[in-house]
Amino acid sequence: MPSAFFHTRRLQTRILAVYLGLLLVVQGTTYWVIHQAIDRNARQSVAESLGSGEALLLRLLHQQQDALQQATRALAEDDSLHTALTLAQPEGMLTALRSHREAVRASVTLLTTPAFVPLSQTEDSPGTALAMAALMPALLQPQAPAQTPAAQPRQATALRVVRINGQIYQVAAMAAMAAPTTVPPNTTAPAAWVLMATRIDTRLLQELHSLSGLDLALLTPPEAGSRWQVLDATLPADSWPRLAQAWENGPRRGTLSQPTFHVGGDEFSARALVLPDLQGHDVLRAVLMRSVDQAIAPYRELKLTLLGLSALGVLAFGVVGMLSARRITAPLRELSSSARQLGRGEYDSEVSSDFDGEIGELAQSFETMRQTIQAREGELRRLAWQDPLTELPNLEQFRRDLRQAVGRASQHGVPCAVLLLDMDRFKQVNDQLGHRFGDRLLRAVAQRLHDGLHDGAHGSQTPVLARLSGDEFGILLPGADAAAAWPVAQRILADFERPLVLDGHTVDLGAGIGIAASPAHGLDADTVLSRAELAMNAAKQRQAGAVSYHPGLDATASASLTLLGELRTAVDDSQLRLFLQPKVTLATGQVVGAEALVRWQHPERGVLSPIGFVPFAEQTGFVRLLTRWMIDEVARTAQALSQQGLAMKLAVNLSTRDLLDPELPPRLADAIARHQLAPDSLVLEITESAIMDDPERALHTLQRLRTMGVRLSIDDFGTGYSSLSYLKSLPVQELKMDRSFVMSMAADEHDAKIVQSTVELAHSLGLSVVAEGVENLATWELLQVLGCDEAQGHLIAKPMPARQFAAWVMAWQPPQPANLAASSA
Repeated sequence: MPSAFFHTRRLQTRILAVYLGLLLVVQGTTYWVIHQAIDRNARQSVAESLGSGEALLLRLLHQQQDALQQATRALAEDDSLHTALTLAQPEGMLTALRSHREAVRASVTLLTTPAFVPLSQTEDSPGTALAMAALMPALLQPQAPAQTPAAQPRQATALRVVRINGQIYQVAAMAAMAAPTTVPPNTTAPAAWVLMATRIDTRLLQELHSLSGLDLALLTPPEAGSRWQVLDATLPADSWPRLAQAWENGPRRGTLSQPTFHVGGDEFSARALVLPDLQGHDVLRAVLMRSVDQAIAPYRELKLTLLGLSALGVLAFGVVGMLSARRITAPLRELSSSARQLGRGEYDSEVSSDFDGEIGELAQSFETMRQTIQAREGELRRLAWQDPLTELPNLEQFRRDLRQAVGRASQHGVPCAVLLLDMDRFKQVNDQLGHRFGDRLLRAVAQRLHDGLHDGAHGSQTPVLARLSGDEFGILLPGADAAAAWPVAQRILADFERPLVLDGHTVDLGAGIGIAASPAHGLDADTVLSRAELAMNAAKQRQAGAVSYHPGLDATASASLTLLGELRTAVDDSQLRLFLQPKVTLATGQVVGAEALVRWQHPERGVLSPIGFVPFAEQTGFVRLLTRWMIDEVARTAQALSQQGLAMKLAVNLSTRDLLDPELPPRLADAIARHQLAPDSLVLEITESAIMDDPERALHTLQRLRTMGVRLSIDDFGTGYSSLSYLKSLPVQELKMDRSFVMSMAADEHDAKIVQSTVELAHSLGLSVVAEGVENLATWELLQVLGCDEAQGHLIAKPMPARQFAAWVMAWQPPQPANLAASSA
């Protein structure tokens, strides 16, 4: 519950996060766009206001220049000034200067001689008067209008600005003539020069500020290593040093520039107007300024409104998103609960599908899945405890029943017995007649076992029959010990003596049965089962039918495993020995070859025959290493014999694993090449059972070997289950009859007929025949009569070490017929 709850909570949170995330992205983008637009519009408005303020400033300056020019002309034409000049009355001159100064509120009024020597002035500072008098020649020169911005009206009076003693003045000068009565006719020489100057100061700045709302600062450029200084400004006086420093550090790009700089944390946009003096020097910089922050301030309310609307939008979207997320996750939570029930194996509760749209389809799919899993679970539960082919209990069910029976045996002393049965030759039947026939055979065997167990008396408790694997069956006899289980095993073996007829095929059954009981042979199910299997393997190996477990089987198995472990070092430590058993031709008695056999010179156990270790090597795959050793040793021995003038055919036995090994042909070819042998000097003996384990692969390997020139022989012929069609298709040159027919043929007429038929069959197919197991002279003579080609057996010689073979061949004498032996005696 908590896990699914948190999962749906996370889904709900993700849905809400998507809703709010999209909204925040849209709102943030909108706010950023509006903010940029506001900033851009505000700066554009500031630029426009600065342009208008510049035009207004120029107009004011020109108006002041015009007024100053007119006042100067009026002063120069004043009759009282002419009279004072004529009569040389200083008081009259000063009175005239003061009267005109008040009319235009001029800062300085000056009267000089024609040689520009001051006669009278209203300025208290004599230095200012002398400096202005010195500027008179330049002021009286005609001056074209200065290059001013495009906002300056055409035909406007040129601005005349001078800087004197750190002050900036607008000035105008004109000639003053004497009275006409005292001046000779046609005289144009002036009697004096008049000059009027107005200081550019706070009055002009305040007027511009009141008209345009702009701030204005008058800055003077640095002189003689000094810095920019604020002459006057509409800003508070304590901010003037910061303004001068900001202007000095900020960009200054000419008259029409609009630099931006900061003063005391406030951003200002500015436009500078350069006012040159009479010589064209930059004496004054009129800087029009407007605070960008103040320009943007009216839009702050709009931003706050937008932020408020954004917050309301986020809240609304959050509520809607939460409701939508709950609407989506509520059915998902219910489906998640159903999924957890399915995960716990609870398939009885129906999944609710009362939902709309895609959720309803998902719920319906869950319900379909529940029904399917429920049906499949039932089938799996059945298959988990039952064999689907025979419908008997399987291995797991058998183990569970055995554990219960063993538990009763250990706790209450009630014994139980286990019989493990493994069929004989089932693989051959399966391979030859097909898997479908094999399945029908297993069902028939299961039915026969079932009928036999339930027809017999086995105590009050019903026996349990199970198919454990492949062709292996298990039988549990509750309440029976090993002695009571023995008759049951014998009855089963007796039933197996009756052949089964399926699809027209008669199948002879056979089996090996192992018996183990509890508590006598073990107090847990696995121990009892493993000991029953040991007994079954012993029964199969000994062909004893049924074997009851005894401790000696454990010792035998342990010894075999130990022996197999030691076998791994036998090759490396040169503990293996090659033995040869001769083969001779029956017609001439000449030794033509030998069968190669292996012996193990064990450091502790002595000489071990192949039966003691080869079967285990075949089971584990170690036989391939043994075969490799045999091939190398036989090839080396054949080379040594050939060098002694003994051309022999040496035969090597191949197991099933060898025949199915794709590396066998190249390994054999390598040995032949290394020892420089004729390929037909080696004979490979293969049993029928090895060929029939996988006929197609075996035939392919045999054809490769035959192409190399190696002779091939079928060993133990007559004991396998191959058909004549296989014999016809095999690329072999030799048949080797099994000793079971040869040893008793002299005394058993039936065996003699089998040998005779085999010889005739082989010769008709172009094959030579070798008889093994020749133990007496009568057998030797009978084989000669039947036309057998070669013989092998103790009558000729027992297997001998390979190093003794050459000497034995030199001393070999064929056996004498019985009548000759008697006459010679």
